[in-house]
Amino acid sequence: MDWPDADRGVYAISVAAELCGLHPQTLRVYEREGLVDPDRTAGGTRIYSGQDLQKLREIAALTDTGINVAGVKRILELQEEVRLLKAQVERLSSKTGAVPPPHSRTIEGL
Repeated sequence: MDWPDADRGVYAISVAAELCGLHPQTLRVYEREGLVDPDRTAGGTRIYSGQDLQKLREIAALTDTGINVAGVKRILELQEEVRLLKAQVERLSSKTGAVPPPHSRTIEGL
């Protein structure tokens, strides 16, 4: 799902929790565990972006399958590593004009 205001914090914790089908305390736990890092207002209130909501739904889906918080954290770290590696391959390919190797199509499916 594409969220409006994808990269700008606009949703209060209660709204974010409701939109994701979670309890606000669950969002606090996820933040404490380093799974999400919402923006804060000048007064310190958490505000979640569309990207945060997308990540929260992904976290909820993973925990619903029985993966614990440490496992979810590792999965998110690996997804970020893959994203960075893909970007690096794209940059290098565009610099050299090279055609990506066949195995890169496999990586894109991750």
